[in-house]
Amino acid sequence: MKKYLEGFIEAITGTLNWTWQSICFEVPWYTNYFYGLIAISLFVWGLEIIFPWRKEQAVLRKDFWLDAFYMFFNFFAFSIAISGFYKILQLVFTDIGIQENSLALFDPSDWPLWTQLLVFFIVLDFVQWFTHTLLHKYAVLWRYHKVHHSVKEMGFAAHLRYHWMENILYKPLKTFAVMILFGFEPQQAYVAHFLAITIGHINHANIKITWGPLKYILNNPVMHLYHHAYELPEGTYGVNFGISLSLWDYLFKTNYIPEDSGTIPLGFPGDEAFPSSFIGQNTYGFKKGQH
Repeated sequence: MKKYLEGFIEAITGTLNWTWQSICFEVPWYTNYFYGLIAISLFVWGLEIIFPWRKEQAVLRKDFWLDAFYMFFNFFAFSIAISGFYKILQLVFTDIGIQENSLALFDPSDWPLWTQLLVFFIVLDFVQWFTHTLLHKYAVLWRYHKVHHSVKEMGFAAHLRYHWMENILYKPLKTFAVMILFGFEPQQAYVAHFLAITIGHINHANIKITWGPLKYILNNPVMHLYHHAYELPEGTYGVNFGISLSLWDYLFKTNYIPEDSGTIPLGFPGDEAFPSSFIGQNTYGFKKGQH
């Protein structure tokens, strides 16, 4: 028990120290997610300001500052809080004889680095796509995912507006995917992570990009806007579940883009009664009668 407690505290303090070192520029620039997130956000926000898709939408759109807070809370504060629990999980695995590479199906160590990164990116994106479909399909998960769909005006920062419970589901599945495929994250995995952040920001931004023929591979703002549509096609529990890649939606027939005006209402039926505050949204779903 002492080992688990020490591991829990060590993981939290270690993640906290790393975050602080990032803020103080004491980590390599290419692994500095704190300023990396800020730089990507400012870049995509600049695109929104210069090339707005919905020109009537204000630069500081509805809930802009709420979503900005979500970005840093979910990306850093909650990551610090949850790191201790993942350390305990790692120790439990070690105690029962499961190491990082025990479940690995492949040994990618001899693959070219670009191949490792590409496969890593694709596999993680599929896991996220699949998990995303579950968040919409099952009511017990949808009650938490409603936070992300409470956005009424789309902008880059909406990318990271989500209930902290989603991390509880996403992160273990992503971890298992890495363990089963590689056993470890490939060297320079930060390239894939920063690429995913950038694509996610762009997909939620107030800019009109479709990528031309690449739209069948890469997700885009037009496609993702319909994921957030108030009215969904009859008989579906959602459409366009892609995170970075649209490929999965086209393969599994969950793609839907009827037009590209960008003027559709966003949200979900009953969202007028959904909490508007950060605390209200993040305690939503735990109370009886909230679905």
